[in-house]
Amino acid sequence: MSQRFINWFKFASPASFYPLAGKAWPWFAALATAFCAAGLWISFFVAPTDFQQGEGYRIIFIHVPASWMSMFIYCVMAFWAAIGITFNTRLSGMMSSALAPTGALFAFLSLWTGALWGKPMWGAWWVWDARLTSELILFFLYIGYIALTAAIDDPRRADKAGAIVALVGVVNVPIIYFSVKWWNTLHQGASVSLTKAPTMATTMLWGMLLMALAFWMYSIAIALYRVRAIILERERHTTWVAELPEMQR
Repeated sequence: MSQRFINWFKFASPASFYPLAGKAWPWFAALATAFCAAGLWISFFVAPTDFQQGEGYRIIFIHVPASWMSMFIYCVMAFWAAIGITFNTRLSGMMSSALAPTGALFAFLSLWTGALWGKPMWGAWWVWDARLTSELILFFLYIGYIALTAAIDDPRRADKAGAIVALVGVVNVPIIYFSVKWWNTLHQGASVSLTKAPTMATTMLWGMLLMALAFWMYSIAIALYRVRAIILERERHTTWVAELPEMQR
């Protein structure tokens, strides 16, 4: 048991994690492509028309999974930040840096698709609703993290500063999730819950879940691909990088 733990722990080293990430990211990219193709097909060609919102509701198949991922990725960043601060591992900061742009992308996609959905439903592109405002704060947290870590020349100091931002900002995630319950908002409540039966048709649910899986696989694939570039940049003066064959870089 302890031997297996040690074998897994060795991947905390950038030199050991680099080849593992290189082998794993194409598989996750392939899964993302497959799930996305199936999800889009069900979402736009199989799922029935909503009796209240018509065809315009189909944007939820992008909006909802993007919103989920924007919150989930920030939680993962906070997890890596806690690991980095506790154990002083170099890979933790690299993983947080690799995840941040993808999280910002999903937060922006959530806000943008929400505006496209809100205009015909609410009659406005934007309202200072609790859910929308807290999601906008999440987007700014991502941008702030990226800007702060890029502004500090020393990577270890940048990682620690970014870790503080990630850990402090993670309190915003439950605010986003529970905002529709804590305040009187225009935003509708959750259609999918772990404790209640879904309030949508089965085909709609499958389309949404497949798109969520696609976004999840994409996030893993692009984070692994990006962290390899970060590892090469930070470890470029080390012996193991100098000995890497050109095809493996």
